[in-house]
Amino acid sequence: MNLVEFVPPTPHPLWKLCPQMGITDVIVKVNPDLTGLPDPWRYETLAKIVGRLKDAGLNVVGLEGDPFDMSPIKEYGIRVGENSSSWRKEEQNPLSNSNSKRQLIREGALEHYRELLESMGKLGIKLLCYNFMVGKGWSRTGVREGRGGAKATYFSLRVGENSSSWRKEEQIPPSNSNSKLQLNAEQVWANYEYFIKAVMPTAAKCGVRMALHPDDPCLPSLGGYARIFGSVESYDRAYALYPSPSNAITFCQANFKLMLGNGEWVTYPPSEASRRRRCPSRGGNGDGATEELIKTIRHFGKRIAFIHVRDVEGTKEDFTELFHDQGDTDQFALMRVYRELGLDVPVRGDHVPEMAYDRELTPEGTPGYFTLGRLFANGYLKALMKGTDNA
Repeated sequence: MNLVEFVPPTPHPLWKLCPQMGITDVIVKVNPDLTGLPDPWRYETLAKIVGRLKDAGLNVVGLEGDPFDMSPIKEYGIRVGENSSSWRKEEQNPLSNSNSKRQLIREGALEHYRELLESMGKLGIKLLCYNFMVGKGWSRTGVREGRGGAKATYFSLRVGENSSSWRKEEQIPPSNSNSKLQLNAEQVWANYEYFIKAVMPTAAKCGVRMALHPDDPCLPSLGGYARIFGSVESYDRAYALYPSPSNAITFCQANFKLMLGNGEWVTYPPSEASRRRRCPSRGGNGDGATEELIKTIRHFGKRIAFIHVRDVEGTKEDFTELFHDQGDTDQFALMRVYRELGLDVPVRGDHVPEMAYDRELTPEGTPGYFTLGRLFANGYLKALMKGTDNA
């Protein structure tokens, strides 16, 4: 396994800190809002981004997140006139809306996506961490005081929570009423099936593994849209649509921990369960979650193409993100299972609390992605990986 870091596509303190930590392989998001460059699907654009990082001693091994506006694909079929994050304002006008126009826009977005995969293949970038969260991506309500006064990101559906949110709209708990959904689960599934069958053949041809990230938070719906990737069964359904090594998984430990909790424990065929070797846990409240995570890792096996390491406390309706050494998940046991399965994939630390002096280093940082916590996380992960190298 290979420890990587998720870095901004423009100069940032991590560009210098990564080589000093001994990390030279990186993951990057290429959305034009971040890069300042149009048409990220074009080879020339992607090569320019890769070249910038190469000049800093960093090697791009994967892309993560929506590379451009994906709403024509994810939100296809949304009811006209609803309050949505529509990709074209005129699409909310019943007089100008037409199915053929919407379909044409969707097909154009899919063509751009296929071209991105081809450009990745030419540049030797073999991993694309993607999601199918409709309407909004990963969402947090604000920050809570964590260990030693660090600011830990959290999510809560509770009304009236006194928070110091960095996004005021996130303080309004989203409705989970099926009657108010602009896209229900089967509509989102239909959009996902259309997407995956349109782009996965190109990914397979170009040797790119598309690693699906779970919904975050993994609720049945959020902000008026159904969310479909909040269970192990949904991942199996997604794989069945196009069985291929390119149809892969981003195993985000905290998301799977939350989706496996709340009494929703996963069952497996007895023949498979009998083949599993129990990994010891440290004890305490984390035993159940660790054991279920281990079962799920074994269930997915080589379908895992990317690992996000983080931990949380709470439930999927109300959780707080922790320092990597802080939670009750037995990270050592999970890492041993990855080793045992022979997974040779990128591993990165995910969201971290904001630490003292973080804003002096990166004043415009995003909660969960400040810098000092990432230094701490990478030190922890390097020790964890070295300690399990021969396990």
